[in-house]
Amino acid sequence: MTEVVMQRALVRHEGRLAMMAAVAVLVGVAFMTIGLRGNLALVIELRAVRLAAMVLVGVAVAVSTVVFQTVCANRIITPSIMGLDALYVFCQTALVFALSGFGFAGIDPRLHFLGNFTAMTSLALALFLPMLRRRFDLTLMLLTGVVLGVLFRSLTTLLARLLDPNDFAVLQGTVFASFNAVEPDLLLLAGVITVACVAIAWRARHVLDVLALGTDTAIGLGLAWRATAARLLVFVAALVSASTALVGPMAFLGLLVVSLTERIVGTNRHAILLPAAALTAIIVLVGGQTVLQHALGGEGSLGIVVEFVGGIVFLAILFAGGRR
Repeated sequence: MTEVVMQRALVRHEGRLAMMAAVAVLVGVAFMTIGLRGNLALVIELRAVRLAAMVLVGVAVAVSTVVFQTVCANRIITPSIMGLDALYVFCQTALVFALSGFGFAGIDPRLHFLGNFTAMTSLALALFLPMLRRRFDLTLMLLTGVVLGVLFRSLTTLLARLLDPNDFAVLQGTVFASFNAVEPDLLLLAGVITVACVAIAWRARHVLDVLALGTDTAIGLGLAWRATAARLLVFVAALVSASTALVGPMAFLGLLVVSLTERIVGTNRHAILLPAAALTAIIVLVGGQTVLQHALGGEGSLGIVVEFVGGIVFLAILFAGGRR
């Protein structure tokens, strides 16, 4: 009887995954085809670059959030708590302050991407590795990330107050996520990092199921919890760094899509949760960009809208948890 129930649940989950994949394909086709006019070859090329960027960022943010929440055993936090987003904004502010807006705009995009990626992954390794060698304390690591985030935001505010108004306008265009100015050369770099880390997360899907049972249970089942958690967090940092360096910070996107995914698929099995979260993120980003571009005349930034909705979802989760 139990085996029959499990088989039915598996069929139901696979059916929902197939439906989500079909919706993701439909919104992708709509994004590529609605409102085509002018030089079709150029328009299709530009849209294809933006679509590839949204798919990469959506998959990276969704997978990194699922893995991070499982390792931390907390469904209301995102990897941004480690201070990586704040470090990214501080780096952009420091560059504009040092080089001026004109000099900042002249930086080679590949060098800019690699510099941001290296700075953020270095911060993550500085947080994880010393704790791994001594005594891995997840709470201490998260608190350290929060303190560093506050420090970077304070330094950013200080430098921003010293900027020329024209340089400040240039800075504002870089600290909010945008898919309108993605460099095609960077897609290959971000794609290699994202595909490698997602493949590792997929191979660890059964390990993640064990981690989701809790630290004591996982250790009791023979899992090397400390080494496994540290290794997965390094991959999470690499995914977040790649997506942030490509389009900018999207702190609440992961929280939004994972919350939606858990309600759609109704399971915590990572073999279902990981691809479902990635598909949800693609639908949210590509569908949202299509609506903004064609229904609202291109007004507004998708990154700001996602952060606004994600913030509301975060508050709703907090209030729902408080009532229980």
